Amino acid sequence: MIVKIGVGSCGLGAGAEQAIKALEKSGAEVKKVGCIGLCYLEPLVEVETSSGPVFYAHVDSKEKAEKIAREIKAGNFKSASMTRKELEQSANWKKQVRRVNGNCGEIDPENIDDYIKAGGYEGLKKALKMAPEKVIAEVDRTGLRGRGGAGFPAAKKWQFCRAAKGETRYNVCNADEGNPGAFMNRMLMEGDPHKVLEGLIISSYAIGASKGYVFVRAEKALAAERMRKAVADSRKKGFLGDNILGSRFGFDVEVVKSAGAYVCGEETALIEAIEGKRGTPRARPPYPAQRGLYDSPTNINNVETLAHVTMILSKGADWFNGVGTQKSKGTKVFCLTGSVERPGAYEVPIGFNLKELVHGIGGLDGKPKLIESGGPAGLCLKENQLDVPLDFETMQDEGTVMGSGGVVVFGEECCPVDVAKHFMRFTRDESCGKCTPCREGTTRLYEMLEDLTSGKGNRETLEKISKLSELIRDTAFCGLGQGATNPLVSAMKNFARDFEAHADGKCPSYVCGMGK
Repeated sequence: MIVKIGVGSCGLGAGAEQAIKALEKSGAEVKKVGCIGLCYLEPLVEVETSSGPVFYAHVDSKEKAEKIAREIKAGNFKSASMTRKELEQSANWKKQVRRVNGNCGEIDPENIDDYIKAGGYEGLKKALKMAPEKVIAEVDRTGLRGRGGAGFPAAKKWQFCRAAKGETRYNVCNADEGNPGAFMNRMLMEGDPHKVLEGLIISSYAIGASKGYVFVRAEKALAAERMRKAVADSRKKGFLGDNILGSRFGFDVEVVKSAGAYVCGEETALIEAIEGKRGTPRARPPYPAQRGLYDSPTNINNVETLAHVTMILSKGADWFNGVGTQKSKGTKVFCLTGSVERPGAYEVPIGFNLKELVHGIGGLDGKPKLIESGGPAGLCLKENQLDVPLDFETMQDEGTVMGSGGVVVFGEECCPVDVAKHFMRFTRDESCGKCTPCREGTTRLYEMLEDLTSGKGNRETLEKISKLSELIRDTAFCGLGQGATNPLVSAMKNFARDFEAHADGKCPSYVCGMGK
């Protein structure tokens, strides 16, 4: 009888290791798998019984694991939290379309044979039988847009890079996931690292790259460790190195840990960091596709984008285009955190309704006061603004981007001014300091928000915040600075009464300690 237990960061952080030891000691066949996205249930144990799988939630102690072991021996699973059928009928599962996350919770992320049995590296085998231009055309047929934030079409990037002049080409997986509330890339690398690596190899074949890098945020040590093992095991199996699978294509990969700076998620700052320099953005043009890493043509895609590439080559463009909107196909993983009953990572079709994500999947009881969508460059929204589809075009029309997929929900007790201050503190601290508008401007904005939350601000403070926010947006050097004021500006617009109350020395939510 196989017992599966999640060994992602969420499961291990909740106490999975002691549960594993107790289950193994009992004689159960324990299989370590990735997180299935229901992080609020971790450590989550799945037992394959004769009548179907059952799940035990919150197995965070030796005692609970031993209880499961006794039930396994007795063949009586009376304390199980739910059956597989009950899981599949639950609101936060049946509305998902699990594609890139499909292997998470099913395979051992550190066992390449497990991945191969699940259909792994079939996409690469198909790609190597095609001309590189045909691979690009197949991805172009899907209209796959980058899942890291900006949403630039992946195939267009590849075309630019392949056409650029240069003897050596590089290909980079951007795994520097730093947005507050976003952890889908970490979860995927921890639960299914080979799917990401396979997408990187396929895209490298398409653009003619001979060397690749996986640039992982330093704080995500487990993800980096599993990617390194995936690289080593793939090399042994012949999926990396010279003459891959008997072809003339040679390619190898190095996993690099970043210095932990949020700005390194920006493509040119990432390139600077890989070269061993301080992570600051470069002027563009030239773009990385023309002159990037070591002054050579360089392609950069994020983790989730590359996982989609693997699925497209494995199953075809028509399959990929089976879900999504007319203009944006496929799925997107969203991380839902904050004042919801079921925080976690959920993969839904592009165009899925934001309100349904927050209420239907998140299980929110009541009305949230504020929802921050899109990360540090996203918007602070009200409840009545949630009825929108999560797709690239709509989000752009709303004045924001879909971002990497972080959605943070704040309850009725929150203070919008305090939330805006939190995001401004983040961007201030993460500014690389290269340009004055971002370096000095975010600092001044934070100081003015401090004045508002401490009773020292006034109506003139609000006017200064508005003017400075506009100035930073128009003059900052890179996307971090240009989008840094989005949460603040949207909060001021959507929660004007709260800001005005603070300017009059009052906090309606009592959060700032100024009274009502």
